[in-house]
Amino acid sequence: MSKPRVAVVFGGRNSEHAVSLMGAGSVLEVIDHDKYEVIPIGIAQDGRWLLASGEQRYAIEDGELPVVQETGAALALPSGELVAFEAGTIPVELGAVDAVFPVMHGPFAEDGTIQGLLEMAGVRYVGSGVLASAVGMDKAFMKTVIAAAGLPVGKYVVVRDRDWRLDRQRVLKEVEELGWPVFVKPARAGSSQGISKAHDAASLETAIEFAREHDPKVMVEAAIPGREIECAVLQSPGDEPPIASQPGEVIVEGGQEFFDFEAKYYPDQMRLDVPADLPAEVAERVRELAVRAFEALGCEGLSRVDFFYTPTGQVIFNEINTMPGFTSLSVAPQLLGASGITYPELVDRLIQLALARSPGLR
Repeated sequence: MSKPRVAVVFGGRNSEHAVSLMGAGSVLEVIDHDKYEVIPIGIAQDGRWLLASGEQRYAIEDGELPVVQETGAALALPSGELVAFEAGTIPVELGAVDAVFPVMHGPFAEDGTIQGLLEMAGVRYVGSGVLASAVGMDKAFMKTVIAAAGLPVGKYVVVRDRDWRLDRQRVLKEVEELGWPVFVKPARAGSSQGISKAHDAASLETAIEFAREHDPKVMVEAAIPGREIECAVLQSPGDEPPIASQPGEVIVEGGQEFFDFEAKYYPDQMRLDVPADLPAEVAERVRELAVRAFEALGCEGLSRVDFFYTPTGQVIFNEINTMPGFTSLSVAPQLLGASGITYPELVDRLIQLALARSPGLR
């Protein structure tokens, strides 16, 4: 029997392009080539789908972030069939794809767009579906859904483009009522892109404008004193409930005020203590809330759920990431590794979950 064909797709038209490549490089390194036929596909920053060349770079080298490299062959995915287009030649059928592993983050990728494309093409894929991906990407809708599910959520203000342009003073007043400091974030971005901490009204406008470079919709959150605790949730086969990892604690060591891009992706900037040093009942509370968040959004595959553990003993939801950073050293794989699921096993399990699911409505 032929092996299942798995297209590993990475890159994309957003500021998390390089993060995607780093995760894809790790996946391609450990995926079982004896078990699967693997097709690496890069999405360039201009949106073209390209067959990845053997020269593709996936890691940060000399401070340079990786990008999808030109190959001269563009791809299309009509109705589950990959087709390659070489300049001046007849399109070449590459055949059916059994599953797609989209190691992609941010807008036009993790936000339901590639998931919708794959649904229309009738192709199975790794990870959450269209709605869960879209809600998980938009921090405003995410917190609305999570709060409706009964999880504790911190105070925040959503700064929409029209309000910022036409009624700025009202927006600033609403934010000031949160108290200082506040965290200012693009509403639909990840990997800590565009995030800053505003300590007063003077720095707030600058922080909002900085976030708006990534997204015209901005989320401003009241700072919550406490420790940052993270938990990975993995879908189980069949009708079994999802499993939650041991909680871990993120410790920033590079002098940054918060867990920013450099802390996440450059060496010696952070460490993950797993299991986190928590009372047993608090660790269980984190795991319970993580699964509830996963199910509230209707997630599939893998998600990472982040919380704050306050000095008063509260566990407060921060956010859920439906396609978390996916190198072997990223937080979610480390959390599951400490819970007994190795990185190669995690990659294989996610592909098997994708192959077992039915295309279309579930």
